[in-house]
Amino acid sequence: MNTLKTDLITLALESRQFSHSPYSTKKIGAAIQLSNGAVYTGCNIENASYGGTVCAERVAIWKAYSENLKPVTITAVVVASDEKSPWPPCGFCRQVLAEFCTPETTVTLVNTEQKKTTLKFSELFPFAFEPEHLLK
Repeated sequence: MNTLKTDLITLALESRQFSHSPYSTKKIGAAIQLSNGAVYTGCNIENASYGGTVCAERVAIWKAYSENLKPVTITAVVVASDEKSPWPPCGFCRQVLAEFCTPETTVTLVNTEQKKTTLKFSELFPFAFEPEHLLK
């Protein structure tokens, strides 16, 4: 494993600490790396309305894309949870990731015990609805 991937795992695990999750009590952290080398983190932020809740992955993506000139893509994603089997991104987050990842983007799922699984985005979401579909 390269140093950057280790750093992303550390950052995702640390980001969990900032979670606002009084309803689910599930603390999730995420870290993403962009093609320009920039790294962003996020945590889940829940809301009593539930519809206002935002997952850790989307928080990191919103931060990254609000602070970078385009075009950049996401080259690596790490999602951290404290679950026995590390949690993958939800369907909503997979769809948002499809907008900014490539099929080769690595997605690492990790828990607080350092149990991890790494796969390509195309394996996580093999039939994603992508921007190109709207151009047809």
